[in-house]
Amino acid sequence: MQLQVMNSPFNQEQVELLNRLLPTLTVSQKIWLCGYLAATQSVSAQVPTEAPVPIPSTNVAPPTTETPILKDVTILYGSQTGNSQSLAVKSGKALEERGFNVTLSSMSDFKPNQLKKVDNLLIVVSTHGEGEPPDNALSFHEFLHGRRAPKLDTLRFSVLALGDSSYEFFCQTGKDFDQRLAELGGTRLYDRVDCDLDFDEPAAEWLEGVIAGLSQGNGNTAAPASTEDVSPATPSVYSRTNPFKAEVLENLNLNGRGSNKETRHLELSLEGSGLTYEPGDSIGIFPENDPELVDELLKETKWDPNERLTVSKQGDTLTLQEALRSHYEITNLTKPLLEQIAKLSTNDKLQELVQNTDNLKKYISGRDLLDLVRDYGTWGETAQDFVSILRKMPPRLYSIASSLAANPEEVHLTIGAVRYQTHGRERKGVCSILCAERLEPGDTLPIFIQHNQNFKLPESHETPVIMVGPGTGVAPFRSFMQEREEVGAEGKSWMFFGDQHFVTDFLYQTEWQKWLKDGVLTKMDVAFSRDTDEKVYVQHRMLENSEELYAWLQEGAVFYVCGDEKHMAHDVHETLIEIVEKEGNMSREQAEAYVAEMQQQKRYQRDVY
Repeated sequence: MQLQVMNSPFNQEQVELLNRLLPTLTVSQKIWLCGYLAATQSVSAQVPTEAPVPIPSTNVAPPTTETPILKDVTILYGSQTGNSQSLAVKSGKALEERGFNVTLSSMSDFKPNQLKKVDNLLIVVSTHGEGEPPDNALSFHEFLHGRRAPKLDTLRFSVLALGDSSYEFFCQTGKDFDQRLAELGGTRLYDRVDCDLDFDEPAAEWLEGVIAGLSQGNGNTAAPASTEDVSPATPSVYSRTNPFKAEVLENLNLNGRGSNKETRHLELSLEGSGLTYEPGDSIGIFPENDPELVDELLKETKWDPNERLTVSKQGDTLTLQEALRSHYEITNLTKPLLEQIAKLSTNDKLQELVQNTDNLKKYISGRDLLDLVRDYGTWGETAQDFVSILRKMPPRLYSIASSLAANPEEVHLTIGAVRYQTHGRERKGVCSILCAERLEPGDTLPIFIQHNQNFKLPESHETPVIMVGPGTGVAPFRSFMQEREEVGAEGKSWMFFGDQHFVTDFLYQTEWQKWLKDGVLTKMDVAFSRDTDEKVYVQHRMLENSEELYAWLQEGAVFYVCGDEKHMAHDVHETLIEIVEKEGNMSREQAEAYVAEMQQQKRYQRDVY
């Protein structure tokens, strides 16, 4: 549709400009422009979403003297595995489509002294370990809770917190930020939302609320939001909400005969998926519960396994047996779950348990839903009541152990089988034992790519890298070395690997030896803790090479750690500080500052779990 001078209030030059502009606008831009024009007029017009933005006619009242102000929004994210960053990016795009000026930054890249200049702040942050901020949120968290934090009386803010309710300090970092910003004088434009592992729907609702909060008062330029438009989890072709069924090409045990461990090497086909990844990314797998455990649970509940239940807000249905196998988490108890169950249960002893925090914490450790039903019975009047409060099956994330450049249309994983005994029963890891015991070549796994910009190879192929990855922590460094071999990286590389026994547990041994021989890997130090009278771990090998390791750091090396967060990563961190203190002739405080600066510069990166 072309505007004509005769039927509009515009002169020829204006008409030509408008006729050049209108055909180039997207639907979102047209909606925004319509909202902007409506805000400047005393009357509004109805606008079809697919039609060009209407031009006011001569009988419309002139604009008011108050000109709307385009609102600036700053989004800061703290992310360890990439979920918070992904949600922040998608939220930023949704806000930009509604006409907001968006500044997006990781907390580590944001200059704290700029905080006083921010009017509208959105925080998207995960909680790591036992209530700790993710690595790229540490410095900002410390600043905000320190004496130098400014008064923020003009700030409007909202927090989206990500966490795992099976941990005691669920979403603690998000709660910290929310409380502290309020203490400094900030005003919540929308209440904090705490997300469990299944975060898509609550994150979308949070963003809707944020947009509504930002749009209140004078200067509103944003069009009304819809759930479809603002969802930060809008899938592309295959994603977390639309996983790809990847065929299993290989499933091998990496450990030798007689090992105390079972580590599976999986090779999956990505053919036809269009999925891509980089070294440092992870694969998310949606597993199924052990059929034997499901059958035992069904016997205890006495519910009909074939009864159909509603399992989603969209009305999707599954039989009870199908729901317990593939849709709900049944191997993990959490405090919020037991508190909800207690409201539906008539068991007095269960009521007493949830009232005693210490006893509740002890009870849920190492127990599952079958234990709970055996100890306290079922809850609710129907099977639908029984499952309605269960947590949706969360995906399991595994560091990718391959380079796409070296293995086109494939992805490799390194998964340690989890088996242990507690409370008189044998327990099995949901996903790891699925892979170890029930997954054969030709079967499929529902997967998605979890991109992680916080664990990446340096841009320059000349930069030295130091990698610390005992056990299955070796996985991303196998992908690093494959990638560096493909691109011909010339920078030095040093690998620290550890496990129990050299003979049975040296994962990917022949590959490491070949990389050493070919010069792709410069140096490798190993620690096999059960082969010596005194246990030796990777941090001990670091100390033995402290002078050379510090020299590499001084040359600009990037230091990577992957593996167990609670013990190994903590010990490696302390050892790194000790080495810097000793070899750099520094005080403890100076060494800590040196390591913190490495993190700030992305020269110290961790993929820990």
